[in-house]
Amino acid sequence: MDSLITLVNKLQRACTALGDYGEESALPTLWDALPSIAVVGGQSSGKSSVLESIVGKDFLPRGSGIVTRRPLVLQLHRIEEGREYAEFMHLPRKKFADFAAVRKEIADETDRETGRSKQISTVPIYLSIYSPNVVNLTLIDLPGLTKVAVDGQPDSIVLDIENMVRSYIEKPNSIILAISPANQDLATSDAIKISREVDPTGERTFGVLTKIDLMDKGTDAVEILEGKAYKLKFPWVGVVNRSQADINKNTDMIAARRRECEYFANTPEYKHLGHRMGSEHLGKILSKHLEQVIKSRIPGLQSLINKTIIDLETELSRLGKPVANDAGGKLYMTMEICRNFDGIFKEHLDGIRSGGDKIYNIFDNQLPGALKRLQFDKQLSMENIRKLITEADGYQPHLIAPEQGYRRLIESSLVSVKGPAEAAVDAVHAVLKELVHKSINETMELKQYPTLRVEVANAACESLDRMKEESRRAILQLVEMEYNYISVDFFRKLPQDVEKGGNPTHSIFDRYNDSYLRRIGTTVLSYVNMVCAGLRNSIPKSIVYCQVREAKRSLLDHFFTELGTKEVKQLSRLLDEDPAMMQRRISLGKRLELYRSAQAEVDAVAWSK
Repeated sequence: MDSLITLVNKLQRACTALGDYGEESALPTLWDALPSIAVVGGQSSGKSSVLESIVGKDFLPRGSGIVTRRPLVLQLHRIEEGREYAEFMHLPRKKFADFAAVRKEIADETDRETGRSKQISTVPIYLSIYSPNVVNLTLIDLPGLTKVAVDGQPDSIVLDIENMVRSYIEKPNSIILAISPANQDLATSDAIKISREVDPTGERTFGVLTKIDLMDKGTDAVEILEGKAYKLKFPWVGVVNRSQADINKNTDMIAARRRECEYFANTPEYKHLGHRMGSEHLGKILSKHLEQVIKSRIPGLQSLINKTIIDLETELSRLGKPVANDAGGKLYMTMEICRNFDGIFKEHLDGIRSGGDKIYNIFDNQLPGALKRLQFDKQLSMENIRKLITEADGYQPHLIAPEQGYRRLIESSLVSVKGPAEAAVDAVHAVLKELVHKSINETMELKQYPTLRVEVANAACESLDRMKEESRRAILQLVEMEYNYISVDFFRKLPQDVEKGGNPTHSIFDRYNDSYLRRIGTTVLSYVNMVCAGLRNSIPKSIVYCQVREAKRSLLDHFFTELGTKEVKQLSRLLDEDPAMMQRRISLGKRLELYRSAQAEVDAVAWSK
């Protein structure tokens, strides 16, 4: 069973090395899932003396006011033989055989974190003690609860300590060691008060009563120790600590333990409870209980670790790989990211992702609708037909059909088709730009590199602008082709001049009757509608060829050409990852390493059981 406590000790130390000691964090925390024993008590409750009695060594700083200003994670390791020694996690290669030096190092390390002020810190100190006189046990010594701030401390110190203590003991996996002095009313005990708030049924609380030997004559603590005054799930344990005189004389702790046992064995009021009193008994029951709790939590711990490993791997995959150091690696990485973006862009156009259907909607609805809404009435009004026909004749009337007049009427009508055609080009361009920005947002690697993201967006949009201009020229040429060449078949079907019904003696503007001009207007409108029907099909083909096809084929070609000419510094500027994201990847990587190690450790212990 000792391997269970050793396992938790190793995991706690690893957590602290990563800065994971139960504070709020965006990263998953293993610390909160690990069972621990938190030592809680008010100032002058005898908390330090209890811990020293369990260890059998005088090693904690003493003094007035708040002495413990950082959590102290005390890991006790029982050894069969050899000299006792201590180790701090922040000094991994140094062994302390002198426990007075341990006391000084605790004070010095506290000052290193908090300064020489009387502030507190949530960052724990890790102390491991190896001795044949201890049981395998881990305790977290928390700052003593206080009611007033002393000189040099902010007014918030009372609440700060209370919040720190509560953050440790409110966790379901925390075992509370509530220490109260017997020479004070239990109802005013700081430890019992805060323990009751987070563990109202007493399921997780061990009550320890100190200073029993200092109670007024004629009084005793039997009712408390028997669980009648305040009932907890586990029996109360009474301890008798060294007196101040013993401390001043450096009385041996082992001898103090013997005197403590003698006190309970020889005092009539406590004789019947003697077998479960004393600091030595306290250490044993805490060790046994901690082992049982750890064993019961192993399945849940395995589940948490496995789930967190998956979450961390997913997050690291989302953050992408770290930047390569050499020029070739940087160029390859940049090209790969651009290809990923290009692939996503093509998926939008091909319908694998949404967005490409908007282009079809332009061709199927917007363009035909715009062509239908074209008003040819102005160009083909009787007045305009007469004007263009007569002007085309010049100084003498035409002999057969008014060819030039027809051409001018057709040209003036078809010119208006350029508007819807150009609008279709612009609409497709807008959709392609929208898909570029959507694809950039969906390319996870580009989120790592803000500069590359901007450069890719600019390069893609510049390419689309070039394609748009080429497309605009192409569709304008299509329209111009239609009115620059009119098929012979069309002219063969025209009504001849003999039917015109005009009177050559009239003014040139009255030369043709309305019936003849209406036939010309109808014929021109028929031709224009025929041409529009053809353009309705050919304009989309031209746009797809010049814009959509080219965007799929060569969106980043110019950018790739420029990339090949860039030097290492320029490539480095492109891959200027956000420092916060870089730091997060490092933190997640370390945390993943911790969880994989924890997985192996926990699985090994679980299988051995």
